[in-house]
Amino acid sequence: MDLGLTGKRALVLGASRGLGAAIARTLAEEGVRVTAAARSADKIQSWTRQLPPAVAARITPAFVDLADMDSIDRLADGVIANGGVTILVNNSGGPPPGPAEGAAAASWAQQFAAMAASLFHLTNRLLPGMREQGWGRIVTIGSSGMEQPIPNLALSNGVRGAVRGWSKTLATELAPTGITVNVVLPGRIQTERVEQIDRANAERQGCTVEETAAAARKTIPMGRYGTPQEFADTVAFLVSERASYITGASIRVDGGLIQGL
Repeated sequence: MDLGLTGKRALVLGASRGLGAAIARTLAEEGVRVTAAARSADKIQSWTRQLPPAVAARITPAFVDLADMDSIDRLADGVIANGGVTILVNNSGGPPPGPAEGAAAASWAQQFAAMAASLFHLTNRLLPGMREQGWGRIVTIGSSGMEQPIPNLALSNGVRGAVRGWSKTLATELAPTGITVNVVLPGRIQTERVEQIDRANAERQGCTVEETAAAARKTIPMGRYGTPQEFADTVAFLVSERASYITGASIRVDGGLIQGL
């Protein structure tokens, strides 16, 4: 299936590893010119060197710190100066594990700024270019915690819920313009982030990481963790020409983990 992505320009956040890296690579393989941004731009260069030269040539590493609004503006200025983008993949890091009870107000404010307000601001900076072209795709990487709160991830559950509300509101506002706005909800995808969560849960429960991961797999109808590539393929479809009538949606990529309707 031709996704109609050849020659498009994209910005992918959190692209140094995990889901962001897989998405940036997959879009480049589909012919997209990708600005791959993260705090560790050297890690982006590292995995890019392992790609076929023609694919690697479509990826430009860039630095951004989503906790620093000046850094976000510098990234936006650079992207706009180079012609802008019509594809934006919002992908922020996750906060440390912990319960809701006792979470400090400063922690909530810090995580909202880095995980939510930063994405809202960057999206607003890049939207005029999409409006001018009458075409755009905004995909925000969320979490299964947006639908079913994940134990011991209170900060993530709360802040990402706000991001989902923003995305749905923006989708409605932009629906007549040719710009779609969607959220993709990863379940247990085999990334360093999930490994961090498994380690934290193992410490909290007093068992091994292997035992924690085995217990988690039993809650997934498919009986396994997903791969970053499976997730990236879903995002690639959503940002394509083929997904022109999908907006305001929250798409689960979780092997059936979420049991709600």
